Amino acid sequence: MEQERGLPGSSLSPRSPSSQPYLSVSVTDPVKLGNGVQAYISYRVITKTNFPEYQGPEKIVIRRYSDFVWLHARLFEKYKGIFIPSLPEKNAVEKFRFSAEFIEMRRQALDIFVNRIASHHELQQSEDLRTFLQAEEETMERLRSHDSGIFKKKPADLMQIFKDVQSKVSDIVLGKEKPVEESNPEYEKLKHYIFELENHLTEAQKHAYRLVKRHRELGQALLDFGKAAKLLGACEEKAVGKGFSELGAKSEMLSNKLQTEAHQLLMNFEEPLKDYVRTVQSIKATIAERANAFRQQCELAETTKLKEINLDKLMLMRSDKAAEAEMEYKELKAASEEATRRFETIVALMNQETIRFQEQKTLDMGLAFHEFAKGQARLASGVADAWRSLLPKLEALSVS
Repeated sequence: MEQERGLPGSSLSPRSPSSQPYLSVSVTDPVKLGNGVQAYISYRVITKTNFPEYQGPEKIVIRRYSDFVWLHARLFEKYKGIFIPSLPEKNAVEKFRFSAEFIEMRRQALDIFVNRIASHHELQQSEDLRTFLQAEEETMERLRSHDSGIFKKKPADLMQIFKDVQSKVSDIVLGKEKPVEESNPEYEKLKHYIFELENHLTEAQKHAYRLVKRHRELGQALLDFGKAAKLLGACEEKAVGKGFSELGAKSEMLSNKLQTEAHQLLMNFEEPLKDYVRTVQSIKATIAERANAFRQQCELAETTKLKEINLDKLMLMRSDKAAEAEMEYKELKAASEEATRRFETIVALMNQETIRFQEQKTLDMGLAFHEFAKGQARLASGVADAWRSLLPKLEALSVS
């Protein structure tokens, strides 16, 4: 999947001398390694690029899920205000963890995750991304072991930050803490939209799952019926027996068609919806970081003001403590100004990211719903054609 740093839609080949800078990443060839609780899936990550900061035009490394978690955590910690692409959740249920379908869904989600990073104008310049795409396995293992604190947390754990912010509401209601929140109508509108979007996406994904399940159940029912019809045909007279056998064969064929369509529905419709639920949760984590930055800015500004008042008093009194208080005030003022810059940076980045998210969501959801409608039309047409082709033979039996 090719990602270019230059203008989108460029028709230039990345291998031509006049090509735009490009970064192409593929997550392929999942392989199960180890046994029991120590078992895991490894992936071949192939990088092709002409970025000068990379080691060469192509690099192939082996990565496991925990390496992707490491990359996500590093980016979340360093790029405040940017909506870090979401990771697929870790499935701890043993019987599903190594099924072919789950492995393929995980591979596809990881491929999307790393390519979203590689196509992001800020994240693609990350040193951690270069490490992830180029370092040897032993180096990655050392980095995972060395990192501590937030870097060791799983993606779901990062949401605890957001939950902690939400818990402040109870303290405010009980009078334990004064609310420190932005009074920005546009920002409040964004937060409301994100919460509503998560609810609606979750509901849509739940029903998409039911559609997949229904397709599979109908496919299985047709398969069972087809087998029964064939057995019935085997013990009937020639013409009747042939009719039942053909009915059974057609049912089995349609069963395969339904199972195939169920898989396509899962990969091209339910999974994209689930991916966007995770994406919205990632945005909520960034909202929580913005709330933390705003609160820190306010607290530092208030503390700095109190220090300034105290310093003025000491200077009027010609106190010996004035010099020490002045030094503390200057340090605190610098920290306050840095907190303000940090908050303003987060706000500016979030404004840009919101526009980018809306544009990408429109494209992705449009594609997902188009694939859904196309698949359902294809299935309905195939089912109708299959039964229609059988009607003349069954009609001949009914009048004979």
